[in-house]
Order: sequence, then C-alpha cells, then structure tokens
Amino acid sequence: MNNKKLDVICLGRAAVDLYSEQIGAPLEDVSSFKKYLGGSSCNIAFGTSRMGLKSAMLTRVGDEHMGRFVRKELARAGVDVSHVVTDEERLTGLVLLGIKDKDTFPLIFYRENCADMAISEDDFDEAYIASAKALLITGTHFSTKGTDQAARTAIQYAKANNTKVVVDIDYRPVLWGLTGRGEGENRFVSNDSVTQHLLSIMPLCDLVVGTEEEFHIAGGSEDTIECLKRIRHVSSAELVVKRGALGCSVFKGAIPVTLDEGITRYGVTVDVLNVLGAGDAFLSGYLRGWIQGETTENACDYANSCGAIVVSRHGCSPAMPSREELDYYLIHRDDIPRPDLDPVLNYLHRVTTQRTVRHEQGKEWQDMCILAFDHRRQFVDMCREAGVPLSQISKAKKLILEATYQGASSLEGNVGGTGILADGTFAQDVLNDITGKDHWIARPVELPSSRPLRFELGNNVGQTIATWPVNHIVKCLVFYHPDDAIALRNEQEQKVMDLYRACCTTGHELLVEIIPPADSDVQDDTLSRSIERFYNLGVFPDWWKLPSPSKAAWKNIGDLIKARSPYCRGVVLLGLDAPVEELKAGFNAAAGQDICKGFAIGRTIFSEPTKAWLRKEIDDKEFTSRVKKNYLEMSELWQQRNGKNLGEQSAKRMEA
Repeated sequence: MNNKKLDVICLGRAAVDLYSEQIGAPLEDVSSFKKYLGGSSCNIAFGTSRMGLKSAMLTRVGDEHMGRFVRKELARAGVDVSHVVTDEERLTGLVLLGIKDKDTFPLIFYRENCADMAISEDDFDEAYIASAKALLITGTHFSTKGTDQAARTAIQYAKANNTKVVVDIDYRPVLWGLTGRGEGENRFVSNDSVTQHLLSIMPLCDLVVGTEEEFHIAGGSEDTIECLKRIRHVSSAELVVKRGALGCSVFKGAIPVTLDEGITRYGVTVDVLNVLGAGDAFLSGYLRGWIQGETTENACDYANSCGAIVVSRHGCSPAMPSREELDYYLIHRDDIPRPDLDPVLNYLHRVTTQRTVRHEQGKEWQDMCILAFDHRRQFVDMCREAGVPLSQISKAKKLILEATYQGASSLEGNVGGTGILADGTFAQDVLNDITGKDHWIARPVELPSSRPLRFELGNNVGQTIATWPVNHIVKCLVFYHPDDAIALRNEQEQKVMDLYRACCTTGHELLVEIIPPADSDVQDDTLSRSIERFYNLGVFPDWWKLPSPSKAAWKNIGDLIKARSPYCRGVVLLGLDAPVEELKAGFNAAAGQDICKGFAIGRTIFSEPTKAWLRKEIDDKEFTSRVKKNYLEMSELWQQRNGKNLGEQSAKRMEA
C-alpha cells in the first residue's frame, strides 16, 4: 500500500455540535452553547489528522453557514475535503449536547433529511477510494437504503483495490428510528433487523470497532463473547472491543472464553467530564498504530490514551489530542489523573492543535508585514491638535484599512503574510470588515500608557475577549523592566498571568508587547531577562512584540525562546514612531534571526498622512495613497533585510 496517497477516507456523519456551557444543568435549563465540529466520521477524520495521518472526509454538507464551517474546520486541521460535497437542497445536521453528570449526557439530533444522509455513490469514484490505505465507515450510514448503497459501493471499490475496510459500529438507536426523537442519549435497543443488517456487513470488513453494547447489536445477544463468536463465524476481521476505563481487547483469531484473553491493554483512570467523543478519539488513536503497521499493543495504547484525554475535556473534535500531546501523555499518564488540569499537556494541546485552525490557508505566518493602528491616545491627540471631532478617528482608521488592503494586494506573493493591529474602541468597523479575509489580526486590551498595567476593558477581561472572533490575537502592551521595583513588577506580572489564563480558556492566541520604560537602563540581556521572567511564571505567549534588539540581544532572545518555548510563533518588531533609517537598521539587525517573523509598525507609516488629512490638507484618496506608499516602503526595507530586492516591481506597485 506504499503507493496510496491517503491513509484513511472517513465516510459518514458530518455535523455541528452545540455543546452546553453549563455543566450539571439539564439540557432544557442550558442558556448557552459552544459550537464545534461534530459527527462521528468527521471527528475521526479530524482526530486521525491530528495523529499525523493523511485523512480525508467523504460526506455532504448544506449550502449554508454550518456547512461552510464544517468544511473549514476539517481543512484547517489538514483533512482532505475534496469530496465534501455541497448539497443545495438539505441542511447540515446539528446536535445539541449537555453534560449533566458523569453518567448523564443528554443530546438531541437534528438530522431529519440532513445533507450527510443524502450521500450518493455518484459523489465518488473507484479511483478515489483506491487512493487510500483504509476506508472507514460509521454505522449510521448503513441505516437507510440510500446511504447503505453508497457505503457498500465504497466497500466494493475498496475490496477491489487493496484498501482496508474499517467499520465503527457507532450504534445510535435514535438514528435507526428505534426510539423517540428526544432519546439521543440511549445507546442500546435490541432489534433483530438491525442485527441482521450489521451481520451482513461484517464479512466485508478488515477491522470492526465498538463498545460491548455495540457488539451486542451487531451479534444479536447481550453476551459479549457470544456476539464476538457470531461475528467471527461470518468474518475474519480484527475485532476491537472498547471497554471504557478497563481499556480494550483485540481479537484477531478464534474468540476465547473471556475478553481479557484477547490482546488486552488496560487504560488509566482519569476523572470523567464528558464521554461524548471518547470513542471517536479512541479509534483515531487506534488507526494511528494500525494503519502505520505498528504493534497491536501500541495501537491499543494510543487508543486508550486518546480516549482518556478526551473524556476529561469539553467537546469532541476540539478535545482530540495532537501526536505531540499524545506522545507526552503516554510517558506521563500514570502521573496525570486530570489531563484537563495538567499544565504541560494543556500547553501542548494549545500550541499543537489550535495553531492549525488559525490561518485560513493552513500555513504558518512568516515574513509578516503588519500595519499597526491600534493607537487610541495618539489619534485623540491628533484630533485635538487639528480641532476636529473624535468621530473622525473611525473614518481615518477605515481609510488606513483600505490602504492596508491595497498594499497587501500589491505584496501578494512577495511576503508570507499581511495583517493589522487595530482596536475595538475606534476601529470596530475595521475589525468587522477584515475578519474572515485571511489576514493576521490582533487587537489590544491594555489601557493606553498605563503603568502599572491596567486593562481598558476592566478586570473581567476574559469575559470580553470571549466575545471576540477566535482568530483575533489578544495583544497586551506592558511597560516592563526586569529590574522594576518588586511591588510594581509583581502587580504587572499578575495582570499578564491573568490575561494568559483567560486566553488559554477562550482559545485566543496572545501577543505580549514589552517596552522598557523610558530612561531605563537597557542592556543586551534586558529583553531576554524580561521574557525569561514570564516563562518562569508559566506565561508562554504565542507572539512577542519587541523594540528592535541589537545583534547580541537577538542571540539571547533566540536562544531563550528556542530552549523554553519552541512552539512560540515568533517575534514581530515595533516602531515607536522611529525614523525610517532607524527602522532600517533594526530590520538589518534582525537578518538571519529565524525567530523574527516581521514587523508591526504604525506611526511611522500613518502619522503624517493622518495629520494632513485631519487638517483637510489632503483628501481621502491622497490619504490612502500616502499610507499605502509608506507601508510598501517598510515592506521593501523588510525584504531587503532578507537579501531580497523588489526593485522596479516595488516602485511600480507604489505608483499603482
């Protein structure tokens, strides 16, 4: 199977999960929900991709907002979505889920005539199925005539092309029409018709996975061993029984007298928050080992550990661990009874999973040319000097955004990314406009010029940033020196620690901007000592924004970040209204520093054009033209620092 370009194609449910945020409340008393990718097949495609497999999804979604969400979430996680078909007549399925207690997880499926249940054999061809090492199908897609036909056609193609067939029994009685619509939590209802249907599929499988209850429906008995024997009578498939906290047992040949006589790997005991999605995580881990030809014991360990991690977290797909996270857990699992509270595990989860969903195109931000105009006090001062109302600030910032768009269009293909740093005080319309357009976006939380640090939004900053789009980076400027008076330093550090914890909770990336106070003694180790201090406090920002360091300071900073925070996104340089030649020197000093990802400069670019515009010396068109010209000049200087010279092309763009 070395010529297969995909590891696994997942055929089945694609939905949106709306998870209760109120733990312990009956579903009818829930007041708010969090939106996640859902559907068992989608969860497995998502989970296996996080395991490092080349995964693909075969399904349908609606031609609406939720369908676009499903497609984007899969793509951002690295899942192939070339065969996620848009159904113009049906809506994407929804599920409402609650967490009442450790044993009660109410859920309601909104799936009648939903898009994924209209999947057809016309949605794929034999070559597509043949391109994968394995085809995974979840049980719901054998429950109707149309989906059963599509699934069996896919299996036929798989059997003809050395593609292994995996079936996750995934039994939901409500989706087979065996319970009332409000009984989504019910996991077992015996039914001879369903049993005979599932038994007819077993001979076609290479791997079958399910809980004991799911094997009961597939084997037509409530004796697990008896069910396994009935399945073995018609199928030579590898059978994997999920046993919850007891781990799992695998059967490759004759069925013994007890489950423990199979290849059994026991799990670890963890505190359970939410069992929903644990089975999908289990199978994601198992497939990591199974598809890659590892030992069954390894596959079981991956599966058990993935399940243990997910049951401790909120949600299904977002709780899925990354490969790096799982490998760490496998080493330390006996010492981690609460994966949801372990700081190292949570840090690895944050930096190795959330990263994959930030950039629309799934790439890392490099060579960033960011126009920073989150300034508030400075714009107020400019308006007062010009004698114009503060309402002009919002208009000015809209024009600066237009200049950014024009400049970004000119730079396309020459830099790794463009973006803005803008505030919600005067630039909310700007933020609304740019969100969703694949630009880097950050916004401030600090009270301008405050020292000690204060949040502009008040002490409940976490509640506020929870309302921000998740791809908005939280930026916090702190005037900080490692040799500050202890009381001042402690006060400022506590604020940053609180903010970091809030970002970990909401899922936002954090950018910490450090500026040593004016007239303070700044040495080559001042910035690195400041950064190290925050690391020692358990604060690991995704980004740092710093004044241009010297070559020696760069080495200190680079070595420290590499050693202490290897998943850090990087450093962007600030401007402080410095003259162009000074900024150029700073760019040149950053040459060869891989940790430096670009610049986030503002006043050097927009200050003079803004003053002229406020004084009505230039019109809107000239204003945007000047800002664009200055922005492109900074970008040209940045490229020159990398040994690139855009030369005549740059000049032509500036004139355009």
